[in-house]
Amino acid sequence: MSSPVQTQTPAHPALRVQGLGVRYGALVALDEVGWEVYPGELLGIIGPNGAGKSSCYDAVTALVSRLGIVWLQGRDVSQVRAHGLAELGLKRAFQQNAFFDDLSVLDNLVAVLGRRAHPGLLGSVLNPAGAARKRAAACDYAAQQLLRFGVPAVYHGLSPKEIPYGVQRMLSIALAYGDGAQVLLLDEPAAGLGGDDMARLVDLLLSLKREGIALVVIEHHMDLIMAVADRICVLDLGRQLAYGTPQQVQQDPRVLEAYLGKAA
Repeated sequence: MSSPVQTQTPAHPALRVQGLGVRYGALVALDEVGWEVYPGELLGIIGPNGAGKSSCYDAVTALVSRLGIVWLQGRDVSQVRAHGLAELGLKRAFQQNAFFDDLSVLDNLVAVLGRRAHPGLLGSVLNPAGAARKRAAACDYAAQQLLRFGVPAVYHGLSPKEIPYGVQRMLSIALAYGDGAQVLLLDEPAAGLGGDDMARLVDLLLSLKREGIALVVIEHHMDLIMAVADRICVLDLGRQLAYGTPQQVQQDPRVLEAYLGKAA
């Protein structure tokens, strides 16, 4: 006798925002923006300069005062501060690379591993052998993570300023991910990239999606975002102009006129 078909209840979005707004005095930087992204999906956020894309990221990650509601894995985290969101698995990379130039590439990643690498002062004093083992294990983990994020071993002992720019961009994503993320926000990861570096970035984004990580990516490279995104949110002058699949967005006359620069 065959078993009855089981219907699976859809999971909560990994990240969902509703009514997101940011105001700087009389200036409305973001107004009533809403979107969601599920595990293993990539949401692209696009729009002209000044559209409110970075303000959207700052609002989601509690770096600015905001209106609206933010849910992480179905939990309302609107009152959680930025460091608390990171502890819950919401991580972000900034548009500009930011490294500890006096540390090696490997030690840069070890530095952001938190409890995985750092036992704290008391642990170091009371159990120095255990602290040393923890540090060694963290270095092994960091080396594997760097390889996973496209940073070859030949660069691990160098300062970040000594490695190629394309590898620096991969390192910035690895540092944002740290010791794990459920949702990873990337701000123009393809800035300055081309050719093989762009191909490696695409491979990395697709790999992270396959691993079940939810990605939210601000990007100006339309070919990239159309190739990897499951849905796209288009912002213009702080407001949500369109929201849908890449095909839906490409066919939206408002987007064609306001952003892509084509006749509707």
